[in-house]
Amino acid sequence: MAAKIEKVAVIGSGTMGAGIAALAASSGAQVLLLDMPAKEGERNAVAAGAKARMLEGRAPMLDDAAAADRISVGNFDDDMGKLADVDWICEVIVENLAIKRSMFERLEAARGDGSILTTNTSGIPLHAITEGMPARLLKDVAVTHFFNPVKVMKLVELVPGEEMDKGQLDRIATYLDGGLGKGVVWGKDTVNFIANRIGCFWMLAGLNEAQAAFDAGLDLEDLDAALGAPVGVPPTALYGLLDLVGLDVLGLVSTNLQENLPADDAGRPYAQLPPKVDAMYKRGQIGRKAGGGFYRMTKTDDGGRLKETFDLKTESWRESKTAELSPDQQSLAGLLGGDDALSRFVWKTMGATMAYAAELVPEIADDIVNVDRAMRWGFNWRQGPFEMIDAVGADSFATRLKAEGMALPNMLQVLQTSGGKSFYRNDGAEFLGVDGQYHKVPA
Repeated sequence: MAAKIEKVAVIGSGTMGAGIAALAASSGAQVLLLDMPAKEGERNAVAAGAKARMLEGRAPMLDDAAAADRISVGNFDDDMGKLADVDWICEVIVENLAIKRSMFERLEAARGDGSILTTNTSGIPLHAITEGMPARLLKDVAVTHFFNPVKVMKLVELVPGEEMDKGQLDRIATYLDGGLGKGVVWGKDTVNFIANRIGCFWMLAGLNEAQAAFDAGLDLEDLDAALGAPVGVPPTALYGLLDLVGLDVLGLVSTNLQENLPADDAGRPYAQLPPKVDAMYKRGQIGRKAGGGFYRMTKTDDGGRLKETFDLKTESWRESKTAELSPDQQSLAGLLGGDDALSRFVWKTMGATMAYAAELVPEIADDIVNVDRAMRWGFNWRQGPFEMIDAVGADSFATRLKAEGMALPNMLQVLQTSGGKSFYRNDGAEFLGVDGQYHKVPA
């Protein structure tokens, strides 16, 4: 039996790194949290400050102050030697390939035999980080992509290196699931992995397809109303989510997609921010962390608060309005079945996302279950894309794709060849595999 993971080191104490460290400590592990040495004063001040903040705020990372006693702090220059007896090292530094490679070289030199080394990256391919590195490292390395906030979000995408030892892979998977209580989704070493590959397509498709909806007289609030509860997406919908995430983050994602998507990928036409949104990004109007993006709250003269919307048609702020949807627009099937401007927008955004996901299996994941779980656990969608296709009817969905001159995605071809009518059957107990056979959904 593989040794349990009892000692954890987190390399980087930013929001994500601190969250992972807090979660590991809460689960009972001894945690070493390292960051840059402070430029002056106490050399461990950066990591120590992150540890102190774990107990602060309305939703602290640590509910139990006693768990903080299991976290020790240090810095990259003085404390690398302490990694020699750690079971799992999780690197959570800046999303920069050169910097990650340099850190991996330092970590490989410091770590002990049998330790597992993972990177928490949202989109940098693992093979790019580890290219040319020693065989000892390659058998122990993987991606563990947590979602923020770590304490709350269920998803962890686990992407093993091509040469990773199976025992080591099982060891880290067991700890993520049983030790940390996360939902493990098995991805492949492809650009943006699973959830961000599909989720960012959805966001960028929505931004780019919105102009036609605006030209038809719709407002930003109408689009968010349709892309929220009716389709099973959280209330932030599209523009609210972008305000939460930040256009600075999406801007980096779009650059990454432009550089790394396959030439024939359906996401390429959407990989750039539309001009008016790009202008917002460039002037720093990036979302909540900058005081506002597509929405903002302002104080009124009587001490109240007013919600405002940045109208992309006029590129100016106005008071937000409440969008009204008709009874036929209260569900995904109803919206996709309509022929008005709002329904066309939902088809171009959500329908295209469903088709995109159906084309990406088995490129980004071995089966549809991992894709659906990634979107439910990572983006809080009520249903994953294959569950959505089943909900609206796979046959009718395929018929519309053909009618609009779109190629039938890979998994819809598999479904039609298999003779099945849906991707899941027996009340969701079985799923359609890439082999055209139905298999039991794993627990």
